[in-house]
Amino acid sequence: MTELCPCGSTLPYATCCGPFHHGTALPNTAEQLMRSRYSAFACRIPQYLFDTLHPSKRAPNELAMLEKAVGQHNWQGLQIVSTQQGQADDTEGFVAFRATYIDAGQTAVLEENSSFIKVAGQWFYLQGQFAPEKLPGRNDPCWCGSGKKFKKCHGQA
Repeated sequence: MTELCPCGSTLPYATCCGPFHHGTALPNTAEQLMRSRYSAFACRIPQYLFDTLHPSKRAPNELAMLEKAVGQHNWQGLQIVSTQQGQADDTEGFVAFRATYIDAGQTAVLEENSSFIKVAGQWFYLQGQFAPEKLPGRNDPCWCGSGKKFKKCHGQA
């Protein structure tokens, strides 16, 4: 039996995020990078997370922080909520996602709108904006910038 990729693509890990993690391929889109970074957290591969973080965003002890971070949660699933730009011919992109994890025996959800930049043919993670503590009203624009109403975007559980 072939192990499915943690990113939720329904593809085998060996043909989905595995080649990115092993350095034999580069993600073509911002969404591919997002999925591969999620899988790197799930598979506990801090070096990949470091390598795909834009150099301008790396703290002096970034790798050590990532080494600690990858062991903190048991990641359960990834849902891509929306993407803007981030295609193979773009130089920037945005991916809003919802990731489920277990923390201290409790299921929790991380919601983020991530921004990416492509430099010399390689996508990098720049930063993320977490969902606000006070969420918009159902008919208000979603906080992630998708242009959808909140109820049709992040308001869906």
